[in-house]
Amino acid sequence: GLLLQEMTMAGLHELRFTEEKPLLRGQDAELENSDVFLSTVDTDWKEHDIETPYGLLHVVIRGSPKGNRPAILTYHDVGLNHKLCFNTFFNYEDMQEITKHFVVCHVDAPGQQAGASQFPQGYQYPSMDQLAAMLPSVVQHFGFKYVIGIGVGAGAYVLAKFALIFPDLVEGLVLMNIDPNGKGWIDWAAAKLSGLTSTLPDIVLSHLFSQEELMNNTELVQSYRQQIGSVVNQFNLQLFLNMYNGRRDLDINRPGTVPNAKTLRCPVMLVVGDNAPAEEGVVECNSKLDPTNTTFLKMADSGGLPQVTQPGKLTEAFKYFLQGMGYITHLKDRRLSGGTARPSLCARAVPSASMTRLARSRTASLTSASSVDGTRPRACTHSESTEAMGQINHTMEVSC
Repeated sequence: GLLLQEMTMAGLHELRFTEEKPLLRGQDAELENSDVFLSTVDTDWKEHDIETPYGLLHVVIRGSPKGNRPAILTYHDVGLNHKLCFNTFFNYEDMQEITKHFVVCHVDAPGQQAGASQFPQGYQYPSMDQLAAMLPSVVQHFGFKYVIGIGVGAGAYVLAKFALIFPDLVEGLVLMNIDPNGKGWIDWAAAKLSGLTSTLPDIVLSHLFSQEELMNNTELVQSYRQQIGSVVNQFNLQLFLNMYNGRRDLDINRPGTVPNAKTLRCPVMLVVGDNAPAEEGVVECNSKLDPTNTTFLKMADSGGLPQVTQPGKLTEAFKYFLQGMGYITHLKDRRLSGGTARPSLCARAVPSASMTRLARSRTASLTSASSVDGTRPRACTHSESTEAMGQINHTMEVSC
């Protein structure tokens, strides 16, 4: 995998695809009927099987590269595929304001897509490092210059690895439910014992949902139990789960804490629900990242899958993240403020062109230099408070 770091991007070829109309579908009915859950007619999405150094990757893409804008590239969690993980989020109506500006590329981990053939006995599933090293082949195949990654759980870990190995290919990351730590021997033993007493779908559900959700949110949990057991090949799923459970710690440290500390160089938005099993891992990941380019978004009432249970709030946060990067200059005034039903994202959600994109000062609101859609500006962030000048902390924990 290390040899791929030396690949040159000068020879990347650019492919063109016919741009279709954005999706304008609701998401509420998807979880009410399991037959509808995966039956959305993706007439404007094109499927591809891409050859990589570690096997084929199933990729679904809509649109074509648009100037200097990056592609939005997603990677799902264990037990899911791109549809189970992201349909509700990307079919949400307000996401059209975003997706019309970008090519969207969903990556399925090897063998996890619907209808995937079962791997043969003895097949060696790619390691987490190798899964990350497969992604440059996707970038090259479609001629992307760089990507903004959206990952959940295991997918967030893969995208973080990808950004560490190939930082020049990653413009920004939205990491939901990321756990930067490998399993210790106690966790390993507990997982082995659980595997002897629980079915594979139940093991996956305990990874995706908190105990409270498993007990109380029965409709959502039962829908996912059915889909995990029927849509994803169980043998392939077990291989992916085993590899994720055998992962090593992400080699990241906050700059200045250890000599030659490695960290994510791009803007990062960490997302976790306030009732999610991954909450501790996300908090620890936040402590290991550079506070000048990291935003920590803790979402109320969203549980283990915020992109499913709170797609509207996540869409709004993602809009500000992108706007601060200069890719969307005008947003509809649908902020997360104004009422008890939709608590505010922050006191004044003003996008900054520094690395945080959702920053705020404790003493004064922030303003930013204007940006131009389709470019990659690096304007400076200014504070109206002289006290805050030069020492703005861009890490933010909010509940919305």
